[in-house]
Order: sequence, then C-alpha cells, then structure tokens
Amino acid sequence: MDYLKLSKEVSYVLRHAPWEYELELDNEGWVSIAQLIDVLKENSHWENVNEDALINMIESSDKKRHEIVNGKIRALYGHSTPNKINKIPMEPPEVLYHGTAKRFMSSIVENGLLPQTRQYVHLSIDKETAMQVGKRRDNNPMLLVVNSRKAYEDGIVFYHGNDKVWLADSIPSKYITQI
Repeated sequence: MDYLKLSKEVSYVLRHAPWEYELELDNEGWVSIAQLIDVLKENSHWENVNEDALINMIESSDKKRHEIVNGKIRALYGHSTPNKINKIPMEPPEVLYHGTAKRFMSSIVENGLLPQTRQYVHLSIDKETAMQVGKRRDNNPMLLVVNSRKAYEDGIVFYHGNDKVWLADSIPSKYITQI
C-alpha cells in the first residue's frame, strides 16, 4: 500500500473536506476510524484500507500529521474547514520560525502573520522546517523569526501542533523579525 498517497487522501478528508465524504468532525477534529475506513473504501483504490493501514501510514510518515486514540483519528494541523478545530493553549518555545514567499512580506510587515485559508498560523520549531515550508511557494523564501516568548507574555495564544509545528490565531508584526 502506498502510505504517502493514503496520507494525502486522509489529510484531504480530515483537514479540508470532510463534508465531501459525509463525515462530521467533532470540535477537536476527531472522527471514528470505522467511519473513515467506510468512506475511503467507496473508492476502489482504497478498498483494502483497514485500521492497521492507517496506523502504518502514521508511523511511516516523516511528519506527524495524524493521530489515533480510542478508535478515533484526526489531523493534527492544517485545517481549512469552516468550523474551527479547538486546540489547547500551551506555552511556546522561546522562538519559532516561519518560511514565506518574498511576495508576502509587505503584507506581513503591515498585518503580521494571518492564517489566510487555514484556521491557524503555522510556525516551525527549526529553521530547516520553516524553509522547507517556504519553498512550497518561493524557490528562495524569506525566513522569519517569531519572538514567541514575548508574544506569549503579551497574551498571544499558542497551540502545540506536533513535534515540529506550533499554531497561533495570528502573530502581530511587532513579534516578527526577518533573517
């Protein structure tokens, strides 16, 4: 089974279009594994998907995008669904990073980091991951440093996405410096 393709399909279902599959996510983004498997199997390409395949998909991924707990599965970050997925606020590390296309810099300087089509702003714990993300939209992206400790102390709320990703509702430009 191609776990990368499966991961992309599951990500699409859970992060962007659960209604296309007649799935209803709860407030934290969870859906039962059985329901997800049933809707995936409607496509002949995924007729052999089972819970073990989903577990292997998660374990073989280079990025922790999904989690399974008590018979349910969810995407950890990247949602663009209309209903906001609730996250638990947490204290962030001292600094976080954000890679972005140069063409977005004037907007970021003026408005800060905004979630755009997603529910949260995505931040990375290391420069390499941030640059990798930035290269999706620009071959030579800008690397931004977010003074997350100062922002947190000033009341900006952060959420833990996974071991490499942190989330925020928005980041005002005064907490952002450009490298």
